[in-house]
Amino acid sequence: MDNNRSIFYPVRRQDRLWSETSARKLLDTGEFGTLSMCGTNGYGYGIPISYVTENGSIYFHCAPEGYKLMCLQANNRVCFTVVGRTHVISGGFTTEYESVMVFGKIDINLSDEEKRHALELLSAKYNPGFEERAARYIAGSFARTFVLRMDIEHLSGKMKKLKTK
Repeated sequence: MDNNRSIFYPVRRQDRLWSETSARKLLDTGEFGTLSMCGTNGYGYGIPISYVTENGSIYFHCAPEGYKLMCLQANNRVCFTVVGRTHVISGGFTTEYESVMVFGKIDINLSDEEKRHALELLSAKYNPGFEERAARYIAGSFARTFVLRMDIEHLSGKMKKLKTK
């Protein structure tokens, strides 16, 4: 996963660096994240998006057309960020937090088999216990649904927890 570590900047606050195990746990269990990419107009473009992880990859679903796909066709290198629990310390001028940032490349050309599998994974994550309905829903919307796979190249997590008295 991290054979290109030298191209990624190290976390400045090493004392807040989270273990890879903890960062992956947040990535696996997070509700949504922000997918950031290079816009075709030269500006960054970030969108909140639901996702699911499996075997070192992250799957997203979307419409089969739109600006996101235009951006990814021009440059498939992305960053995906998930923020877990946060707690603003009022009057303390700080915030407790946990977060994970993932860097990698998006593949937009998935086989129908992989696309269906990813949609089943997404459904199982967000709609547990509705497998039959999910199968019908996936079948009915399959032709108008696009699936993206992000292959993780680098992952880092940070957290800040204040010591309790």
